[in-house]
Amino acid sequence: DVQLQASGGGLVQAGGSLRLSCAASGFTSDDYSIGWFREVPGKEREGVACIDRSDGMTFYRDSVKGRFTISSDNAKNTVYLQLNSLKPEDTAVYHCAAPYTPGSCAGNWFPPWASYQHWGQGTQVTVSS
Repeated sequence: DVQLQASGGGLVQAGGSLRLSCAASGFTSDDYSIGWFREVPGKEREGVACIDRSDGMTFYRDSVKGRFTISSDNAKNTVYLQLNSLKPEDTAVYHCAAPYTPGSCAGNWFPPWASYQHWGQGTQVTVSS
């Protein structure tokens, strides 16, 4: 079974940085993309970033481009999300997830994120103003 665990969240002042980690296990190949998502109570889930682990291609939502960077260390089965220049509106629970079957971001990473069925527990990011 594919299992994912996000970590690295915390409380940071606006303008600060955090690095989130997503430790994965159970992958049968590097063809699984990994997406980072965030959730705020009362709002729809947002896709933040996605990476194709097979070739490193990355995708970002517009509001985080230039501030967040997703990367993957396939040898460690870990995907990272570097969060820089954080804003209070980035406050959310951040989750990482993988599609049910091996697949790319282009083929899976779009609302309502139905393909992403392997979810790990989230990590809270709180940005104070």
